[in-house]
Amino acid sequence: MGLFDSVMGAMSGQLQQHGGLTQVLGGLLANNSELGGLNGLTEKFNQAGLGNVISSWIGQGQNLPISADQIASVLGSGTLGNIASQLGMDPAQASQQLSNILPGLIDHLTPSGTAPEGGLGHTTDLMGMLGSLMQAR
Repeated sequence: MGLFDSVMGAMSGQLQQHGGLTQVLGGLLANNSELGGLNGLTEKFNQAGLGNVISSWIGQGQNLPISADQIASVLGSGTLGNIASQLGMDPAQASQQLSNILPGLIDHLTPSGTAPEGGLGHTTDLMGMLGSLMQAR
């Protein structure tokens, strides 16, 4: 079992445990999200000095790890607080979950090694993709 399979297995368990994970991730990565989708999230990483980290997830090759503290720094307390609230956990737990999930998820959603020119789509399209990933595991 590869790292991605482990991440997706963990995501499936978290989805069952915290029914809104797919919705939260869809909301975070969709073009119409408050962050502006993957492009907006990439900009947040760049602003936090972690552009190389998200670029490694999008690009082909080894995914660089990210800590829960780094996720909190990138997203900021407001966005992280909203995510934590939606998942029914505290922000520290939410940032830990995201630090485990986002590298493999973004890597999987960008198989060509580049972010799609139009982004990852709208929330409904992205949630369908995320739901398919969850069911496949």
